[in-house]
Amino acid sequence: MSIKVLHPGLMTTIQDLGRFGSQKFGVIVSGAMDPISLKIANLLVGNDEGEGALEITLLGTTLQFDTDELVAITGGDLQPTIDGEKAPMWRPVLIRKGSVLKFKSAINGCRAYVAFAGGIVVPEVMGSKSTYLRAAIGGLQGRALQKGDVLDSGDSNPLSQAFVHQLEKMPTHFNWSVDYTEFLSFDKTQTIRVLHGAEFERFDIESQQAFYTKPYKLTTQADRMGYRLDGEPLSLSKKFELLSEGVTYGTIQVPSNGQPIILMVDRQTTGGYPKIGQVISVDLPCLAQMQPNSNIQFKKFSLEQAEVELMKQEQLLRQLAMGIHFKALHK
Repeated sequence: MSIKVLHPGLMTTIQDLGRFGSQKFGVIVSGAMDPISLKIANLLVGNDEGEGALEITLLGTTLQFDTDELVAITGGDLQPTIDGEKAPMWRPVLIRKGSVLKFKSAINGCRAYVAFAGGIVVPEVMGSKSTYLRAAIGGLQGRALQKGDVLDSGDSNPLSQAFVHQLEKMPTHFNWSVDYTEFLSFDKTQTIRVLHGAEFERFDIESQQAFYTKPYKLTTQADRMGYRLDGEPLSLSKKFELLSEGVTYGTIQVPSNGQPIILMVDRQTTGGYPKIGQVISVDLPCLAQMQPNSNIQFKKFSLEQAEVELMKQEQLLRQLAMGIHFKALHK
């Protein structure tokens, strides 16, 4: 089973949940910017939640299907169409042989995810299919998709086949979709919850207060490596030397110009700028879906609160997985 790339769009890559265990060797985790949308897309086609899928950024990707394929489209609304008709999102969709799936421009969110029943057949590198562009590893030859590329999907399982059977026999009765609002927001202004960073106390009192009370704008310098923000400059109470140390997805660093940078999935493994905060895991998908010129308001959060929110999210995801399984096996 195969899918041909007619137009690659702005940037489309193969991503899964990331490449763990090699940061000590300088190899980044990478993976989906919005892991929740990737997980839900995979669940909707019967895959393991961490299977590789397409991450489509902002606009333009067009795919032609050489065989019937069960897919799910989640994440930002990039106005997907199938043969010119609006394509449903957040539910299983059966795309027929010869049909064309096209994405236009984003009307909300920033990244869409497309999962295929059986996953995408590409070699794993260090245990992951994720594309890391700067090192040219993972995905399809370590690069973004190009016109003429052909993607192969794997073998479907009984859950996928059950959805295909339903869509073939009762397409008009297939009227449900996932309520993503339990997991994700596409608002233009977001409240992002953060923990104190390791050097928070080294910033002057005015900067500590400004960080939590003043809004910041996401600039156009925003990609998979990091988000540069524009707002109230932050300054240290006094200069000091900081050795480079480990950073992670959502670490908020402050360089010498005082404007925060949020490190994203393709971040470096270490950083030498003072760290004023750390975005909690639950809010990273919302952050990943923000478009340039959106507004961010930071909110102080504790580690204990962050752990509770993460457990709630995991519980909701498990309930969703059971609900999808029930929908597949019960007509």
